[in-house]
Amino acid sequence: MTQLRLAIVGAGPAGIYAADILLKTERSFDVSIDLFEQLPAPYGLVRYGVAPDHPRIKGVVGALREVLDRGDIRIFGNVRFGEDLTLDDLKRHYHAVLFATGAVRDADLAIPGIDADGSFGAADFVSWFDGHPDVPRTWPLTASSVGVIGNGNVALDISRMLAKHAEDLLPTEIPDNVYEVLAASPVTDVHVFGRRGPAQVKFTPLELRELGELRDVDMVVYDEDFDYDEASKAAVASNKQVKVIDRVLQEWRTLPGANGAGGTASRRLHLHFWARPVEVKTDEQGRVAALVYERTRPDGHGGVIGTGEMREVPMGQLYRAVGYFGSPLPGVPFDEKHGVIPNHEGQVLHEDSNERVPGLYATGWIKRGPVGLIGHTKSDAMETVQHIVNDQGSWWQPEDPSADAIPALLAERGVIWTDLEGWHRLDAHEIALGQPHGRARIKVVPRDEMVRISRD
Repeated sequence: MTQLRLAIVGAGPAGIYAADILLKTERSFDVSIDLFEQLPAPYGLVRYGVAPDHPRIKGVVGALREVLDRGDIRIFGNVRFGEDLTLDDLKRHYHAVLFATGAVRDADLAIPGIDADGSFGAADFVSWFDGHPDVPRTWPLTASSVGVIGNGNVALDISRMLAKHAEDLLPTEIPDNVYEVLAASPVTDVHVFGRRGPAQVKFTPLELRELGELRDVDMVVYDEDFDYDEASKAAVASNKQVKVIDRVLQEWRTLPGANGAGGTASRRLHLHFWARPVEVKTDEQGRVAALVYERTRPDGHGGVIGTGEMREVPMGQLYRAVGYFGSPLPGVPFDEKHGVIPNHEGQVLHEDSNERVPGLYATGWIKRGPVGLIGHTKSDAMETVQHIVNDQGSWWQPEDPSADAIPALLAERGVIWTDLEGWHRLDAHEIALGQPHGRARIKVVPRDEMVRISRD
């Protein structure tokens, strides 16, 4: 029977779901799959892109674990594509390669002053508070007033982490170094800015409700933002999700801190709608001092137009959460404008034409951009997997498809990789660290320590 040796680059939800779907798909050939992950641990954004106080979303890990623990997928962690292994290497040892590398860079926001000292991208901050091994251990939380640009779930994640009292994060898997920085944070006010109105936000009701559950934090909304036009009224009436979001926000309008009035909490989280960022003002040392924004209004067609009214909010730090962006991979076509691998339903295409690149595939955010929740990754993977199955005649013919070839190559190059058993050791170690303190786990952050524990 024909054999397919498939390499999947990226061991997050996209890569693991694709492997699982392919193994369960009816086909006329045998399949063996190797997962390659640049980090020593699997699960991608579920481990390093979701706030630690999201146990319900973290539950996805259970499903991913079941797939890996079946034992029919090999995983090579701590292996960097383009450095430890190249595309030419994979061509010599596999019939096809599926890229599931996600989108981990911040999208740009082209306004004056956005690169000032104290202005940060959401991706970097999320990586820090999730204990990513390749970012600094410290974070300069030095401002009492902080701004967040964006109206999606990531913006709310960041805002919640900034406003939440550090001790309320202790039951989670927050790394020790992150807890120490958050515990010393001087923040009193977090301001969130979105270009559109309350009926056009991109976050989900669950994320919004979680904000209202923060201890000792006043939710501050402003009556002027709720003068709905007909399109907004129709959205509230016809869309269940928008209706729930509106109900939550309307409840917050009745709270003591609404409209900036003095509440009772020690911290405040302000939601500013109809606010288009225009400029980041800086002090004499080039540090963030204020955000200037223009009030917007509906244009009658689902968008917004500027009113010409400018406002300024003083702040000492600013975070932009305006979307993630994919990163190019050595030797692989890349669409610089959209931050994705150019593709047709997951079949990789040349940048300068619509011609297919045989043997190369993509799935997840590197395929479609950073849209949709984790659950959307499954249907996305099914589409790509179907093409892999149907493209049997255009796979590569590798020189050495043997199972021993890759471990031998990595060993020859001095690459210290981790495997599934190693992840089990690291997982058990982190859980054991947390148990004496009544915590779910305490993450191990340094890469070399992760590798050492994994390799026992």
